[in-house]
Amino acid sequence: MTEHRTVFNHVGLCVRDTARSRRFYEGLLGFQFWWDLEPPDNMTSALIGLPEPLGVKATYLVRDGFVLELMDYSKREVHVGSERLMDQVGLTHISLSVSDLPGVLEQVPEFGGEVLHGSVSAGAAMIRDPDGQLLELLADGWLKALPPRP
Repeated sequence: MTEHRTVFNHVGLCVRDTARSRRFYEGLLGFQFWWDLEPPDNMTSALIGLPEPLGVKATYLVRDGFVLELMDYSKREVHVGSERLMDQVGLTHISLSVSDLPGVLEQVPEFGGEVLHGSVSAGAAMIRDPDGQLLELLADGWLKALPPRP
């Protein structure tokens, strides 16, 4: 066991359009705006390993203690990577429980996302946000089946 304290901070997501992503995460999934940060390029460049200029604007959204950082680059072209698959090493998806799964799925296209129709069941579905990030939506009845958290 480590001697130091570790606290969850956030998950970062590169986006093409902050306003579009905020509309999706806030309007569809109930995240709340927390704050914006525009760090200086020189410090950010060294931290994230990308050359200047960057023009990063980081927008922080919160849902049930989970912090999602939307990273938008105004001074560089962002790149659409390969479509993430569930068997690729690294972050595969973000999972959220919703009280009305069919109702949320019906609204996904209106908020710029995509429902992966082959994944839809009575209790779960996979969707993509406007930039293709994979999200798992679970009916909130699943929460009752979980063991107590440590």
